[in-house]
Amino acid sequence: MSASQSSMPWWKGAAIYQIYPRSFMDSNGDGIGDLPGITAKLDHVASLGVDGIWISPFFASPMKDFGYDVSDYRDVDPIFGTLDDFDALVARAHELGLKVLIDQVYSHTSDEHAWFEESRASRDNPRADWYVWADPKADGSPPSNWQSVFGGPAWTWDARRGQYYLHNFLASQPQLNLHNVDVQDAVLDVMRFWLDRGVDGYRIDALNFAMHDPELKDNPPAPDNGKQRTRPFDFQLRIHNQSHPDIPDFIARIRKLTDQYDAIFTVAEVGGDDADREMKLFTLGESHLNSAYGFDFLYADALTPGLVCDALGMWPDKEGMGWPSWAFENHDAPRALSRWCAPEDRPAYARMKALLLAVLRGNIIIYQGEELGLTQVDIPFDQLHDPEAIANWPLTLSRDGARTPMPWKDGCGCAGFGSDTPWLPVGEDNFGRSVERQENDPASLLNHTRAMLKMRNAHPALRYGAISRCEIRGDMLVLERVADGEMVTAFINTGGEQLSLQPGEAAGKVLATVNDATASRLPPFAALVVQP
Repeated sequence: MSASQSSMPWWKGAAIYQIYPRSFMDSNGDGIGDLPGITAKLDHVASLGVDGIWISPFFASPMKDFGYDVSDYRDVDPIFGTLDDFDALVARAHELGLKVLIDQVYSHTSDEHAWFEESRASRDNPRADWYVWADPKADGSPPSNWQSVFGGPAWTWDARRGQYYLHNFLASQPQLNLHNVDVQDAVLDVMRFWLDRGVDGYRIDALNFAMHDPELKDNPPAPDNGKQRTRPFDFQLRIHNQSHPDIPDFIARIRKLTDQYDAIFTVAEVGGDDADREMKLFTLGESHLNSAYGFDFLYADALTPGLVCDALGMWPDKEGMGWPSWAFENHDAPRALSRWCAPEDRPAYARMKALLLAVLRGNIIIYQGEELGLTQVDIPFDQLHDPEAIANWPLTLSRDGARTPMPWKDGCGCAGFGSDTPWLPVGEDNFGRSVERQENDPASLLNHTRAMLKMRNAHPALRYGAISRCEIRGDMLVLERVADGEMVTAFINTGGEQLSLQPGEAAGKVLATVNDATASRLPPFAALVVQP
């Protein structure tokens, strides 16, 4: 490790492995993954060469949005285990050299949270202003035209207060009023609770929904972009129900708290039409979050060199600029191999995709099963759990298809997940991609992923270096990274036709090659990484 590399914070250029607890490993046979199951499988995660894990919500919840509707921020839901189980998980992760990030949702809670139960009881209780309440219009209709992400108005009438409350998602997910400093203090106390239990950072969900326009102005209509609109939400420019300019001030309070702890990492999820501007505001300088990620790749229909260069180009290496994070897959987005290539091309494409992720500037996030090449599972309507997919059937692709159980073993009905009847089916295609099957195969995608992460970690230019060239040649991407006097160049064919390299341009020490790439040609989905 170079002197420059050793002085970098651990998260700079880190690889983070996302775990969706319901689907990772079931330790007690009830069909749902849990915290002891995660702990039991951390050796697998550590073997990949990642720096840390991000665990999706495991907090007490009625599970109407599968944990993103929190009823108690300071406790583990019984289906996932106990606080003692969480402490054991953190201890084991740290033994293995893994940092632990947890998911936090500060824009809303469950309607079963004690804060909301008190808030809705009257207009003059101590928490009356902890959520977003508003009187109806003169005709009894909602205070504004705002629409929820999951369909229908973003306002629900509550007879106890004789007012509407705001919810940007499900009606059972009332919006916290983060304009209220007391609410901010309560949220920061929650963050401190988990920091004191040893967590190393946070992934913050839906952060640009954290504050609204207090004047409740109507959103204007969105211009027709030619895409099919499946929800009323799609008909508006969402400029008043989210993205309030005071959000960065709240983020500065988060950073002030996390700076009191050692090497804490914060990354925000930021979606929407204005995500690039907001991600930069949320990560500006040294007084805000460490990183942010958007949906550049998560919902892209195709992976192209232009997409990569455009995404990387939005985060230049200059003073005050934040640090990006990238994900090709997560619990909300369809599996990348099902979006980006034909079924017959998936083995080769997956190897190219793993190499590409490893050479990107920024932090990289690997979603559980991505290292195995898992594909999207088609979930029948009668087995759906995703509330958005159920509400918009059949026009919204179910998120359940990317949340299916991890296949650990061959030769059993649940693929070693730990229960006879998992909460979702494993998926016929994914049975043959188990960890057990790939573990001892040197040519497997699992071992290829390990090799790509080993390469990334061994070279400062790939771990945290600047981008000195991002060149588009049709389906070929040429990406050049530099740091500490080292240069590394990747030549990546994202298409299905063979491409030629210019004489001598790929000369040097070969760090990685996939799909029969050579210094003169790149077969379909081939890639070459060299150190000139």
